[in-house]
Amino acid sequence: MSIESGPPAHPSPGGIIDGALVVKSLAGDRKAFDELVLRHQKQAVSVAHSYLSNSDDAREVVQEAFIKVYLNLATLQKPEAFLSFLLRATSNLALNFRRGRRLRKNPGLDDSVTTGDDNPRDGGIQSDHTIHSTRPGRALEDKELGERRRAAMALLPEKQRLAIELFAVQGLPQKEVAEALDCSVEAVKWYVFQGRKRLKELLKDVL
Repeated sequence: MSIESGPPAHPSPGGIIDGALVVKSLAGDRKAFDELVLRHQKQAVSVAHSYLSNSDDAREVVQEAFIKVYLNLATLQKPEAFLSFLLRATSNLALNFRRGRRLRKNPGLDDSVTTGDDNPRDGGIQSDHTIHSTRPGRALEDKELGERRRAAMALLPEKQRLAIELFAVQGLPQKEVAEALDCSVEAVKWYVFQGRKRLKELLKDVL
C-alpha cells in the first residue's frame, strides 16, 4: 500500500475496541460512550491545549467536542475511526474558540489572518526569531511571528495539521499518531513531512 492510499485495510486493535463501543453506544448503551470518553479524553485535551495553551479552555472545548460527537455518532461511517472523528471535532472547535477569544480581546482586529493566543505552538518549526528578548521591539516581532505560524498551521490539510500537533508538538509515538488518524505509520511520516514543507513555504518570508 502506498502512503498516499489512505487508511489501512485493517483497523488497529484500538480502533476495533472503539468500533465495538461505538456500536454499543448507538444501541443505547451509555456506559459504552463513557468508556470512549475515558479512553480518549486525555489525548483530546492535549490537542485542544496545543491550540489554546490554557487547561480550562481545553477541557471546555473537549467537553463540547464529546457532546458534538455523541450527537453525530450515527454519521460515523467507520466506527473504528472514532478517535479520528473526535480529534477532528476537537481541532475545529478549538480553532473556533481561539478565534472567538481573539475577537473578544481585540474587538476591532481582523481575525482573517491572525488566529493566535499568548503561547505559540509552532508544530516543531523552529528559527532564531523565537529567541526571547526583553527588548519591546523583539517581543513584538516574536508575537507577530507566532501569530503567522498559528495562522499557517490552520491552513494545512487536516491530517497534516493533526499529525504535526500529535507527533511534533505533543510528542506522541508515531504508532499512536497512526492509530489516532486511522492510517499507517508511513502515512504519519508523510503527513508530517508534507506539513512541515508547506509551513516553510508559507513562512519563507520570515524564516
